[in-house]
Amino acid sequence: MRGLMKAFAFILLLITAPMARVMAQSPAALPAQSAIPALQKAPPGLDNDSCMDCHSDNTLTGKGAHGKEVSMFVDAALLAGSAHQKLACFACHGDLTKKHPDDNAVAKPVDCRRCHEAEWKTYAASVHGIALVAGDQSAPDCVACHGSHAIVTPTSPASSLHFSHLAQTCGVCHKQESRDVQASVHGRAAASGVREAATCVDCHNDHQVEALKDAPSYKISIEICSRCHGSERINEKFSMPDDRVSTFLGSYHGLAAMQGRVNGVANCASCHGYHRILPSSDPNSSVNPKHLVETCGRCHPNATRNFAFSRVHSDEFTGSDLGAIVNRWVRRIYLALIFTVVGTLTLHNMLAWLRSAIQARRRSGPLVLRMTRAFRIQHFILLSSFILLALTGFALKYPDSWIAWEFAANENVRRWLHRGAGVVLMGVGLFHIIYSLATRDGRRLVRDILPRAQDMRDAAANLRYFTGRTNTRPRYGRFGYAEKIEYWAVAWGIVIMGGTGLMIWFKMDATRWVPRWVVEAAVVVHYYEAILACLAIVVWHFYHVIFAPDIYPMNWAWWDGKVSRHWQAEEHPLDKSTVAEMDPPATGDPPDPVH
Repeated sequence: MRGLMKAFAFILLLITAPMARVMAQSPAALPAQSAIPALQKAPPGLDNDSCMDCHSDNTLTGKGAHGKEVSMFVDAALLAGSAHQKLACFACHGDLTKKHPDDNAVAKPVDCRRCHEAEWKTYAASVHGIALVAGDQSAPDCVACHGSHAIVTPTSPASSLHFSHLAQTCGVCHKQESRDVQASVHGRAAASGVREAATCVDCHNDHQVEALKDAPSYKISIEICSRCHGSERINEKFSMPDDRVSTFLGSYHGLAAMQGRVNGVANCASCHGYHRILPSSDPNSSVNPKHLVETCGRCHPNATRNFAFSRVHSDEFTGSDLGAIVNRWVRRIYLALIFTVVGTLTLHNMLAWLRSAIQARRRSGPLVLRMTRAFRIQHFILLSSFILLALTGFALKYPDSWIAWEFAANENVRRWLHRGAGVVLMGVGLFHIIYSLATRDGRRLVRDILPRAQDMRDAAANLRYFTGRTNTRPRYGRFGYAEKIEYWAVAWGIVIMGGTGLMIWFKMDATRWVPRWVVEAAVVVHYYEAILACLAIVVWHFYHVIFAPDIYPMNWAWWDGKVSRHWQAEEHPLDKSTVAEMDPPATGDPPDPVH
């Protein structure tokens, strides 16, 4: 299998390598040259040692960019341990000259965008950046959050942006919000070292900070709170209920939020609060039983205790109270009723359909063999593996969908079923090629199924017939253009799906031959080819073998290989092939050859 995959990957490499070289040489594909002056040598008199002659004095002060008295002390030890330890001072303070400090020039604010262009763009779109560009001198800039000389990575406990310090850092400007967060369940968890605890940037973003005061309900609940409370990993790790998001989205408030209603729809923060979020067991919590009437009354002025104690985040079927007990029994009764009634109706109609299909089959007259047993077996394996591939494939793509849980709740089961079905599909395709070359029936199939110029003329003639421009239908041989399109589409699909599937399965081996972007492109091709194949089967194949009025309820050739002599004569009057098997006519006359 690995050898087959490598051969296929090598073919792709031959095709894509020239393209990759062109892309690599294209100016658009090259990273932009940065203006970072980190490694440039500082001019004489502006080297770090000269700067530290004065700035190592911890009593040194001066006027900042806004005229305020600020400390000019630079701790050499902190600077040496910062992310900018290799930068020369003049790399950031390039506006200063050798005359400094005698010229009394005040250093301009550092332009961080010279090195951090991407971060600056997102910051400029934030509430802080917009305010700063508008001239608000109190708006925080890069230094306000990251610091100046002792900048370290946010993952370091010494960083002002470490998750355990974020509340204090943001609290320099947002004092009340900081106090509320530190008193909340999130703040307490962060202070105790829990990395998963929600911080300021988890809700408001880091560089592109956004205000959420007037944010629509769906953004608060679905895009903000659900990041953590919809996470299976976080809920399991901290023994939190895993249905907080689903039960809210199933409530009136959640449904209204998902429908896009902006005003008057309660979100998570409407009940739990924004910053001072406390557990319901805390007497000060807004969702504590003592405060529920008051909390609901903010939106529902006439809220009563019975109204306020309705279930929002609890499954109505759980609990030991009278309401939960009644709901459980109502559900059980209705589930039994639905299963019994609908099951009986389904069984009744299935028997009726089967009986009608058999009778229609008997009324169709003499039968002729159109599909041999060997081809029927191949077709059955093909359709079985295709159905399994479609179910497991979309279940893998959408693990939260109903099909994933109804089909197989375990991802490993879905993955290996998908791979197994793929191997079977490629195997039956390979066997079909060998069979078609090695047997008489196979070689005859190849001769009859090959596209010809007549197929184009037949398609044009059929279009004229469909639109009423002529009353004469085209006359087909063993296979018409519709069947040929379907056959070769299946062959194309097996090659594309098999090749891309192998690259995805053995991605580590594939990247020895091709760039990673080729594998990523294979994922895209695999997904959309699957959609194309499924829709083609439903729209094209199902019509011709099930829903066409002259064949309904189905073409039985897939089951026993036989079709009615009348249908054969109507659909394939030019088929001169030998009929391997023919049922005698109802009159007892000897069977006539099919023409």
